[in-house]
Amino acid sequence: METIKQKEVKSVLVGRWTMDGAGVRLKRMFGSPATVQATDPFLLLDNFGSDTPKDYEAGFPWHPHRGIETVTYLLEGKVKHEDSVGNSGYIYPGYAQWMTSGSGIFHQEMPQGIRANDPEDILKSTGFPDLVSGLQLWINIPAEEKMKNPIYRDIKKNQIPITGDQSGNRIRVIAGTFEDTTGEHQFSAKVAPRYLDVSMAREATLHIPESAGRTSMVFVIGGSVKVGSHEQAIGTGSLCILSDAGDQIQLESSTEGARIIMFSGKKLGESVAWHGPIVMNTQEQLVEAIQDLRNGTFVRSREPVFL
Repeated sequence: METIKQKEVKSVLVGRWTMDGAGVRLKRMFGSPATVQATDPFLLLDNFGSDTPKDYEAGFPWHPHRGIETVTYLLEGKVKHEDSVGNSGYIYPGYAQWMTSGSGIFHQEMPQGIRANDPEDILKSTGFPDLVSGLQLWINIPAEEKMKNPIYRDIKKNQIPITGDQSGNRIRVIAGTFEDTTGEHQFSAKVAPRYLDVSMAREATLHIPESAGRTSMVFVIGGSVKVGSHEQAIGTGSLCILSDAGDQIQLESSTEGARIIMFSGKKLGESVAWHGPIVMNTQEQLVEAIQDLRNGTFVRSREPVFL
């Protein structure tokens, strides 16, 4: 019988506080041309969250994207979003918005608290009406798919399948597969992204099968976990990048339990030319994108595609 090898912790990131959008305070776990090689195919991970409206109410007004996918996953509060091909709505806790910018799109995202007397809200206040918390992940698009039409996926809470085990662990499969459970939406086969929201019981163990050679990461959003044979537990707000070698991720939760986000994907190994929210393969493509912005031709297709 072939021995299962655990993936080990390669590095632990604590992120850095910064401002983005029109003045949103957030913690950037990674996200620059300098980190691309270590995180390929992932480009950026932001953890935004505060119970003080001035930290987020300026939001992320209209801005362009080309050549990437953005995944917004909300934990608390709500986010109003709109884009240039006609999509609009709200993201609530447990919802995900997965946008493939492709050849070009403009959108805006405006975080807001949830208030019980707001007629637009479909959820009651949790007692912290100004609390907003979530994650935004950027995923690189393969070179041959960068200029395809934008795709919009509004993934509601009840569309995300949930599975569990006898230890009381609960796994929400936002993308990809966990054992026999597969997320509703499918994505580029060349990246084959996987995105799991895992709630672990107290002092529980969980094994997540994961192919060797893929980039895989664990971000702790509550409690703490031991990963593989790493001696020190990974605490709330920290992210670990795992080794390429190995075919299983072993997690052990603390006495308080844990909640983690695990995501993984196939490495693209492509050149990256990056300018703000535009990520292409060459400098010439970046120049073309900037010229398109100046000429008003940035959005190549205005026909919304829904999946």
